[in-house]
Amino acid sequence: MAKSKKKWSQDVTEHSDAMDLKEGVFKSDDPKKIARSVKHSAEKSDRRKSSPYRAAMSMLTFYINRAGDQLTKKRRGTLEKAKDELRKDFARQPKD
Repeated sequence: MAKSKKKWSQDVTEHSDAMDLKEGVFKSDDPKKIARSVKHSAEKSDRRKSSPYRAAMSMLTFYINRAGDQLTKKRRGTLEKAKDELRKDFARQPKD
């Protein structure tokens, strides 16, 4: 029997080899704080399989996609701004 999507994403969140994230990091209202925390986790991880930037951005994107319609417009906006802050922190070009 195949795992449901919810179970799959929960399993990834709880047992991913990508990074260990600070608990509650995505609940912050400060995009810079979210970006700094995710960046720190990505740089400290010895289990990630890609660059720290890609690992951090992937984890942030995964969270946004997993939450889907459950995110308020304000919350989604904060998380999208965190992606922009992450790009700045890694000296990448911001998305227009």
